[in-house]
Amino acid sequence: MAEGPSSPGGGSHESGSQSPRSNVREQDRYLPIANISRIMKKGLPANGKIAKDAKETVQECVSEFISFITSEASDKCQREKRKTINGDDLLWAMATLGFEEYIDPLKGYLHRYREVDTKGSSKGGDGSGRKEPLGMQQNPQSLNEKVFVLEGNK
Repeated sequence: MAEGPSSPGGGSHESGSQSPRSNVREQDRYLPIANISRIMKKGLPANGKIAKDAKETVQECVSEFISFITSEASDKCQREKRKTINGDDLLWAMATLGFEEYIDPLKGYLHRYREVDTKGSSKGGDGSGRKEPLGMQQNPQSLNEKVFVLEGNK
């Protein structure tokens, strides 16, 4: 009897399945599919749809990419006898692994994040005391150029 599609790791995306490579459940290894879907939909027209297998493929790729970068940054921190990975370590890892073209936009994002974060409990623009989330959104007209629009407190 034929089984449904499975991920390259050998398991399915069922909530309780486990990867044969480790004892970690796939739902704990991957970013939530709803988050992936929401990000993917931002690049589509309002009536655009995304197939389930496309969402699952991007979910695996994004999760693997994050693990890849984080692992390199973690190795650097271990060599330096540090326990905490910071944004600069992640940028260093990306440069080391050949993702130099992303460094400048991410440096800008990191700078803006730190600027907002150091203000701590400063009031938002509406006087409510809550901070708007700091977001990074790709400009749809410039996706191939990897141009980012930085957003912060409004």
